Amino acid sequence: MQLHTLKRNTLQKKAKRVGRGGKRGKTAGRGTKGQKARAGNKRRPEWRDIIKKIPKARGYRFASIQKEVFPINLEALEIHFASGETVSQESLIEKGLISKRGGKFQRAKILGTGEITKKLIVSKLPISASAKKAIETAGGNVLAK
Repeated sequence: MQLHTLKRNTLQKKAKRVGRGGKRGKTAGRGTKGQKARAGNKRRPEWRDIIKKIPKARGYRFASIQKEVFPINLEALEIHFASGETVSQESLIEKGLISKRGGKFQRAKILGTGEITKKLIVSKLPISASAKKAIETAGGNVLAK
């Protein structure tokens, strides 16, 4: 075996030259006129096109817009609080009813599920109408938020 007798196992494939006559004719497989039909068309995707592909969060139904509120029922207050205690954001954290989520404490709202017999003072918390009525019926007090 000598150098002048060596041959490749696979043939060397040449890059296809577009738009030089031959069978492709007219547009040479590049579509029609414009920037995309010209030689050296190596455009990167525009930032605007990338941004436009991201869906927009519109309206009131999206979780990204609404602030999540953690529900706390009257039956939970009945179990965790003694008569005469104040129910607030701080006391709910102390009792372990709400915790941190994403580095911030959860917002809580008191709902009217269950019964309450203890006199509780609710301050600086959103409360449903049925829960407010039940607490006031039990002798408690609801301070404005």
